[in-house]
Amino acid sequence: MSQTDTAHQVDETLLQRLVLPRAGESAGVRRLYVEHPNPATPRAHAIDRFRLRMRPDTEVSFATYFNAFPAAYWRRWTTLQSVTLHIELTGRAGVQVYRSKADAAPVLLDSAVTEVGVPGQTQTLRFDLPLTAFEDGGWMWFDVTAEEEPVVLERAGWHSPTAPPGGSTGPEAKVTIGIPTFNRPSDAVNALAALTADPELDARVGAVIMVDQGTKNAKDEPGFAEAAARLGDRLVVHHQGNLGGSGGYARVMHEALTTTEAQRFVVMDDDVDVEPESILRLVSFGRWAQTPTIVGGQMLNLQERSHLHSMGEVLDRVRLIWEKAPNTSYDHDFAKKPLLATKELHRRVDVEFNGWWLCLIPRKVLEEVGLPMPFFIKWDDVELALRARRSGYPTVGLPGAAIWHMAWADKDDRIDWQSYFHLRNRLIVAALHHDGSRLGLYVHLAKATLFHALTMEYSTLALQLKAVRDFKAGPEGLHALLPKALGDAQTVRKGYPDAQLITSATELPLPSGRDMAGTRKPLGKVGKVVRMATAVAHQLRRENPEHHERPQANVAAQDSWWWLLSKVDGVTVTVSGGAGVVYRKRSRAEAVRLAKEFAGEFVGLAREYGSLAKRYRAAAPELTSEKTWLKTFGVKDET
Repeated sequence: MSQTDTAHQVDETLLQRLVLPRAGESAGVRRLYVEHPNPATPRAHAIDRFRLRMRPDTEVSFATYFNAFPAAYWRRWTTLQSVTLHIELTGRAGVQVYRSKADAAPVLLDSAVTEVGVPGQTQTLRFDLPLTAFEDGGWMWFDVTAEEEPVVLERAGWHSPTAPPGGSTGPEAKVTIGIPTFNRPSDAVNALAALTADPELDARVGAVIMVDQGTKNAKDEPGFAEAAARLGDRLVVHHQGNLGGSGGYARVMHEALTTTEAQRFVVMDDDVDVEPESILRLVSFGRWAQTPTIVGGQMLNLQERSHLHSMGEVLDRVRLIWEKAPNTSYDHDFAKKPLLATKELHRRVDVEFNGWWLCLIPRKVLEEVGLPMPFFIKWDDVELALRARRSGYPTVGLPGAAIWHMAWADKDDRIDWQSYFHLRNRLIVAALHHDGSRLGLYVHLAKATLFHALTMEYSTLALQLKAVRDFKAGPEGLHALLPKALGDAQTVRKGYPDAQLITSATELPLPSGRDMAGTRKPLGKVGKVVRMATAVAHQLRRENPEHHERPQANVAAQDSWWWLLSKVDGVTVTVSGGAGVVYRKRSRAEAVRLAKEFAGEFVGLAREYGSLAKRYRAAAPELTSEKTWLKTFGVKDET
């Protein structure tokens, strides 16, 4: 018997529960859930994830990331015209319900006070709230004030007036969760355990598909047996060779399409800390969406947990690269600037794609547009969302639904082996989805090449040279590249000093400090132009071999700017995350060789891009078909 046979009954009208911080969270993280507007009054304390105890004269506000209701998104993308707020309280309390305008200005919508009654008796307040004033933005939330006696907030939630289409059982009500994993067995087990930790989510999960591509398997990790037992026959684990993120997610999607009847699939990374309520919110939003909609969770910073790292992204049509959506910023810290104090958080943000760290994808979308492109990693989520958008299926990045994930700033994927996939796949996406001028792309690539050369990132240049050549080779070999793509990229890198990790700069001689004149930050545009000229002149001179034996300086990761690194011959640079250093050594010969080869490839790229775009577009249906993917998985096609 599966776990769902004994699960509790789900309230089909529930859109969003009030949820409280887990025990032990820092003060900054607690502000994602609850605010204390008056610091002079007593603090409220969570009894569990859903109940809050308030002493007399305590005031709390739920104008917070996880507990305000993102009304503008429900107004724009779903069929709901109104919502109902239910609040259950014990004790004498006042409740005020607010909305915000798109400029963050608060507006009082309604208020009520619980009646004086039998001590300990729970009372329910109900507020019917229209979704009519949220076209450009705005949230709804409520505040609670305890009067002369203690108050317990027993539960609260935002509800739909009626149940959603599809009823409380069957394909519409259940969701399939897909988790690819690679050599992170502990993370994978934690992700599985999170799915049954909350009874409400446990009851909603119809199937869990894990694709394990690693040599350290999740099934051998302590805790796996217990997590698997709680899921019962809902869990299926598939093992396959390492086909990267795109191969893992493609297998998840294929299995979900062919072995389940669920109408919506939630895919998520293994190395995340998920707020279970977020998955429920994605499912609710997807059920009420006007049209089949990709619904993405936002990303909180795993290492700075009060930071919202990404609010949503779009494709820059000039440089043909992803960037933050208009009116957003990266790495917003709620510990310093709460929701009500941040205007940009109240405007509705329209995105074009969402990372698959946490993302709901409707069955209908995959059935119509196909599986991911065989990219290994990077850009597969972007490309599929752009493909879906072209077919009329939007993507929504839903505030209040999020996971904690390692932020991009804490990785070196711009310059390490992943830089190959960044560029190759970016070129493919541009070929598939952009019909305008590509001048901005060429200019951006030329500038990036120059800066990699100036900062002695020769391994990155070599990888990106391979990326351009592999793109020009055409789409025919993309699937065949998947099993060996990672190994090929690492082979290209291994001969370069800037790719060799040294545990600590203490393993090398003390820096000499010699020939470090003129490395300070230039001031103003004129100063930068002059510095660039002198940097290029320095690059054309023969390097001093002494600086390849003893570094001139130890440079911190945050100080590794082009104006410093372009004027030296040998320094250590700390890698992001602080796990060690690399010893960058200037080589005039290598820089000149790579620059010449890049120049030739760029000319060819500009000349051939039009014909390459036609080839990639013609090949796309086959590249993303289940039949082609099954051959790559090594799975027999039984259709």
